[in-house]
Amino acid sequence: MRALGARLRGLRAEAGLTGAVLAQRAGVGQPTVSKVETGRMVPSSDVLDRLSRALDLDDSTARRVRDLLAAVEAASDSDPASDDDALAGAALDAVRSAGLVRSFQCVVLPAMLQSAEYARHVFESAPAATPGEVGRAVAARVERQSVLYEPGRESVFVLTEAVLRTWPGTPALMLAQLDRLLAVESLSTVRLGVIPWRRPVPVLPRHGFTLCDRRAVLLETFSSERVSDDADEVAAYEETFGHFERAAVFGGEVRELLLRVMKEFRDLGDAVTP
Repeated sequence: MRALGARLRGLRAEAGLTGAVLAQRAGVGQPTVSKVETGRMVPSSDVLDRLSRALDLDDSTARRVRDLLAAVEAASDSDPASDDDALAGAALDAVRSAGLVRSFQCVVLPAMLQSAEYARHVFESAPAATPGEVGRAVAARVERQSVLYEPGRESVFVLTEAVLRTWPGTPALMLAQLDRLLAVESLSTVRLGVIPWRRPVPVLPRHGFTLCDRRAVLLETFSSERVSDDADEVAAYEETFGHFERAAVFGGEVRELLLRVMKEFRDLGDAVTP
């Protein structure tokens, strides 16, 4: 992995580009470039292709770089931790490189809206999670959220009301989390919708998902994330998202709902879940 990063760093230097300029040209986050070059993250094939094009590599050099990636992936087959890091990196890259992000969740808050404390509870609930893995996962999740504030991007979130009422930790944690939702909802780059429990859902939800433009869908399980760029699968999730979006309320109705749920959490006091 370090050999791949060193090679890309050298090619960037030869091209006379800074990491920030390369990231902008490639359509990825600057932290992604830094992590790849220092060997802290394995790039997905899509990200590597973006970097290669941004560096204007000739066919021979681009092929050698792809061979280095293949060698890294082959070496990680025997290292589950490396696989997890690669998957997290691919998920982060898919979100960062998208101009339009659409996320639906039916139990847990969307990753891009989670506070650090809420995210910590999410990752601690994974089987056999270690403190180090939880810390790295929370940091990656918080880093991913920076795209919410970038101009030229649009993020649409649709939740069931059950998400607002499925809570870890303490009522105080959820009050802080719901306050964050109110702040995010006010952003011009974000649309936040909720399907109230009084409305029937158009499709029975089985799990949450995030669409990245119209080219990839990110699926979360208890222990990992999977990114799919299969055109038929992406199209199916786009259609499903449309059903949920049309059933949701937005704007003032969402703010009223959030404030009502916050009042209910205040009434719970400082009780802790058993």
